Amino acid sequence: MADPRAVVADTDDPDLVLLTVEEAARRLRIGRTTCFRLVLAGEIESVTVGRLRRVPSDAVPAYVAKLRHQSAEAA
Repeated sequence: MADPRAVVADTDDPDLVLLTVEEAARRLRIGRTTCFRLVLAGEIESVTVGRLRRVPSDAVPAYVAKLRHQSAEAA
């Protein structure tokens, strides 16, 4: 049987081009439901591959940069 830690390590691979919404949520340290809401609202870029919803790996830091920019404007 595979080591469960190996599965987590594989999903956190920085070389992945597309992430599941769950993987994106894990990288952002937010909940899965919150991440799905952000994806559906267009706050985090996503693409469809067949019937699957995926988040480009560069969309995660882009979302954080957008949040930082909004915080700087509000201050």
